[in-house]
Amino acid sequence: MLAWGAGAVLVVYVALCALLYLQQRRLVYYPQFTRVNAAQTDFALARPDVVLRGWVVNPGRRDALLYFGGNAESVEGNREAFTRALPSHTVYLVAYRGYGASDGEPTETHLLADALALHDDIAKRHAGGQVAVAGRSLGSGVATFVAAERRVPALVLVTPFDSLAAVAQAHYPMFPVGLLLRDRYDSALRLPRHQGRLLVLRAGQDQVVPPARTDRLLKVLGRPAQVVEFPAAGHDDLSLDPAYWSAIGDFLATGGD
Repeated sequence: MLAWGAGAVLVVYVALCALLYLQQRRLVYYPQFTRVNAAQTDFALARPDVVLRGWVVNPGRRDALLYFGGNAESVEGNREAFTRALPSHTVYLVAYRGYGASDGEPTETHLLADALALHDDIAKRHAGGQVAVAGRSLGSGVATFVAAERRVPALVLVTPFDSLAAVAQAHYPMFPVGLLLRDRYDSALRLPRHQGRLLVLRAGQDQVVPPARTDRLLKVLGRPAQVVEFPAAGHDDLSLDPAYWSAIGDFLATGGD
C-alpha cells in the first residue's frame, strides 16, 4: 500500500511538472490585461514578423529614455508621470509583442530581439543625444539585456531580479523550476557587461520579486550602483511614492547621461 501511495504521489508530481512546463508562458506573461486598439497609439516599429506599437512622451527632445514595463503593465498609464518627471527627455513607451496594440506572442527570444531593434531605431532618431534605458520587474530583464548589448549611458532598474528562474523557484519551491523554465531573463549574467551608470529602485515589501533577488543582482554587479530604498513599498505600489519619480528624474538629469 505504501508503494502504491508513493507511486500515486509521484505520478501526480510529474503531471504537475508537465503542466507547469506546458503552461509556463501563461504564468509568465499576462498581455490580456493590456490590450488596446492600434488607433490609440502614436508610435510604431515594423519588425520582420510583427509591428510593435506604443506611445511617445515629450517628443522632440535631444535625449531619450526607452522604458520596458512590468508584466501586465499598461505602459501608457505612465505618460503623465513621465511628462512631469522627465521634461528634458523624449520617452518611448512601447508595448511588448502581444501586449498593448503590438502584434505577436511574447517569448524571451522575441522580446530581447525586439528590444535591441527599438533601441537602435531610437538611437537613430536621437543621433545627437543619448538614449537611456529603464525597466520595471519583467522589464528589468529586458533593459539589462539591452544595456549589456549596447552602449547605454544610464540604466534604471525598478524591482529587478537576478534571474526569472530564481524568482520562479522562490514561488514554486517544490518544483525543479531551473529544469522547466524556458524564458529565464538571466540579468545576473548580463548586468556586469553594462558600463554606464545604474539606478536601482528597491521595494522592501515586494512579494513578487523577493528583495533578496534584487540584492543578489547588485552583488554580482561588482561595482557601486545608486540604490534608492522604499522599505514600506510593495511590488505594485512602489511608483505611488512621489520619491519614485523624483529619483528617476534626478538620476537622468544629472551625471551626463
